[in-house]
Amino acid sequence: MLDRFYRYIAKPMLFRLDAEAVHHMILTILSHTPSMAPWPDPPALNLNLWGIGFSNPIGLAAGMDKDAVAVHAWHSLGFGFAELGTVTPRPQPGNPGPRLFRLQDRGALINRLGFPGEGMEAVAQRLTRLRRARVPIRLGINLGPNKDTPPEAVAADYGALMNRLGGSADFIVINVSSPNTPGLRNWQSPERMREIYAALTGARTTTRPPILIKLAPDLERTELLKICDTAVELGFDGIVATNTTLRRKELGIKTDYEGGLSGRPLLELVRGIIADIYCHTGGRIPIVGVGGIGSAEDAYGHIRAGASMVELYTGLIYEGPGLVAAIKVGLAGLLRRDGFGSISEAIGTAARS
Repeated sequence: MLDRFYRYIAKPMLFRLDAEAVHHMILTILSHTPSMAPWPDPPALNLNLWGIGFSNPIGLAAGMDKDAVAVHAWHSLGFGFAELGTVTPRPQPGNPGPRLFRLQDRGALINRLGFPGEGMEAVAQRLTRLRRARVPIRLGINLGPNKDTPPEAVAADYGALMNRLGGSADFIVINVSSPNTPGLRNWQSPERMREIYAALTGARTTTRPPILIKLAPDLERTELLKICDTAVELGFDGIVATNTTLRRKELGIKTDYEGGLSGRPLLELVRGIIADIYCHTGGRIPIVGVGGIGSAEDAYGHIRAGASMVELYTGLIYEGPGLVAAIKVGLAGLLRRDGFGSISEAIGTAARS
């Protein structure tokens, strides 16, 4: 019923409006929606990573809830975790608008938002309230530097964010791959990764959450694998694959909109990257797969390619709020079909065959 309402009534109305205006409107509504417990997840979808239990492997991708305003809603929709942010040390407006665009015929979005947000202090206060309320959803926090931070102080931005927010996170994601902050992708180099990692591990936090690094899908394969080697060597706890892409022609996209592309066109590109990372690292480092997911089959394909968990954002916009529940039901059925007793058994099986 909810899916039909969204598909035939709500979505056509919302898609007549400016994409970013709709984004803010939906977040405002969700931020005032009472928390409701979702249906219990099938035990086959439970998994454990970094000593942390997740009720299912489906997460909200970063970018949807930058300031942690709608966490109750992500729990109610049935997500196993939510990655909040990107959070910057100081508030900033982001890039001038318009800066969020739909490509409806391709099930895609292009954004050039540039990390708009209220900054780490506002997010820290919300996370404190959420922890006191014991909201039962795992939370990742995606961290990034301010746009006006000079290059020599970028690592210090990450350290300050870790110091302020690390104690409230189940895991931390280091965003060095957004295409919308000038110079940020340069921090994917092994040398600069070491600088960031030193700042993160030197932060004064009561607990040390797992630290993941989020990579761009536009890296050359040799560069990608070198970065993965560095991540394993330094002790990063996971890799998020991937951020949005600047590719257009290779994906059959014709548009003049600038920014990072997300959604269905990334599905096969991201799956290949997940498989490359999984095979190259021998499955030694967990992968969170992000890109193109709009169905249970899409999520299952990323998991069988080597992802331990997956995230979605654009698919939620095109498919509606019932997508998470539909993916979980579908995943449980796919596991039964293939003779797997748990989601963990399926990880990387296609990459190894």
